[in-house]
Amino acid sequence: MVATSHPLAAQAGLRMLAEGGSAADAVVAAAAVMTLVEPCSNGLGSDAFGIVWDGQRLQGLNASGRAPAAWTPAYFRQRHGEAVAPPARGWDAVTVPGMVAGWMALHQRLGRLPLERLLAPAIEIAERGYAVPVVVQQKWAAAAQVESLVRQPGFAELFLPRGRAPDVGERFAMPGAARTLRAIARSGGEAFYRGEVAAALAAASAAQGGSMRTADLAGMAAQWVEPIAVDALGHRLHEIPPNGQGITALIALGILRRFDLAAMDPDGPEAAHLQIEAIKLAFADVYRFVAEPSAMTVGVQDLLDEDYLAARARLIDPRRAQVFQAGTPGDVHRRGGTIYLCAADEQGMMVSWIQSNYMGFGSGVCLPDWGISLQNRGHGFSLVDGHPNQVAPGHRPFHTIIPGFLTDADGAPRMAFGVMGANMQPQGHVQTLVRMLAHRQQPQAACDAPRWRFNQGLSINTEAHWPAATVAGLAERGHQVEPISDSYQDFGAGQFIWRLGDPAVEGYVAASDPRRDGAAVGC
Repeated sequence: MVATSHPLAAQAGLRMLAEGGSAADAVVAAAAVMTLVEPCSNGLGSDAFGIVWDGQRLQGLNASGRAPAAWTPAYFRQRHGEAVAPPARGWDAVTVPGMVAGWMALHQRLGRLPLERLLAPAIEIAERGYAVPVVVQQKWAAAAQVESLVRQPGFAELFLPRGRAPDVGERFAMPGAARTLRAIARSGGEAFYRGEVAAALAAASAAQGGSMRTADLAGMAAQWVEPIAVDALGHRLHEIPPNGQGITALIALGILRRFDLAAMDPDGPEAAHLQIEAIKLAFADVYRFVAEPSAMTVGVQDLLDEDYLAARARLIDPRRAQVFQAGTPGDVHRRGGTIYLCAADEQGMMVSWIQSNYMGFGSGVCLPDWGISLQNRGHGFSLVDGHPNQVAPGHRPFHTIIPGFLTDADGAPRMAFGVMGANMQPQGHVQTLVRMLAHRQQPQAACDAPRWRFNQGLSINTEAHWPAATVAGLAERGHQVEPISDSYQDFGAGQFIWRLGDPAVEGYVAASDPRRDGAAVGC
């Protein structure tokens, strides 16, 4: 089974499974296609994370890039004055792209087919082109109106070749990307970080006033990590540890386990209010404490401490919305643009994978001859002295992209899943899991159901298909509710693969979010 936000990517992954490839092979093939067919969310210069059930154990993969060696606080003060964060566009927003290193690490450890075979579908599509779908075109057209994006080096040449965004159904090709993908396939990824592609990236950076050099690229390596987890609703949710925001979903579910959600109407204001308040508490801590692990002043174990989560849960008033501040984990004992896809094979391997530019097309910096668009993850750093997420050479910024994985309470694999969309991601994890686990909704129903989104303070958005009584009930509790009809831009989009039992006998159930152009396919 393969579930992605574009049918061509799903088909590419399915081809690998049909040819005897593993779920890891399917993910690499599908992920490569996604860089072409949804360029408004990811590209060859993206970052990535993954969680893999390899048939025996769960393991995580952090393929987020680090700051160039030149990125000190003094560097940004000299170039950007007293800004509180690096810019959102241009070379000073670009950390070393990590996604390709993630593909290589995944393939080297768990792949069965040659890399050339995995990248062949993407190379074909890059050269032949594809028909631009509805949702992607909407975001593409919106980006074409953003002056700070369009004026970046190479952007208009690569993505607005006719002086505009392509229309729905119009053919779009990226032959430069085929060139890069071939170089990656020939070299096992070496060309991207220590060969001809790296040389092109470093040359463009130097010519356009950037600080990224060949040594920065050569130092990139994806890191295998142990996922972090919390027990909730009879299962165990696993996320990638910081520098990502997956811990947000763990904190929120750890708080919500103190309430009887199963006894509540899944579409009623009582259940929605509790989830919103739990997410607010989680974000308050995450934005204060989560950063590159070596820079964090509070440990993951403190943020997930059972006594601390219980204390945070006691702050929730079932009848009143509140604005929460960060807590003091430890004291109880004395502190976008993103695509997600997943795949599962008949041997039981399941891969949860996410890759992203961050803010739509990212930094806007592009190398048209190579079909590369670069992320703007550097904007996730802080320039405030003493902040845990303060920029430093070689550090990784706070990341929003989070793959999810669910096991049974005994550790047996159950679901690879994710929900795209900036800070909507942990909110989407919580909402869909509550529906599936507390209310026994099947994955597609939980995916289709209406969502809310917390912004800041008391402000939330709701999708238009929420019951009117629920929206009124949230407003009565003090939430500042603004319904929005544009689901794609505001409420994320998910992909889900649920394991029924023995894959060879019972198989999987998969879902793909109607908020994007995707598909869930199987063989």
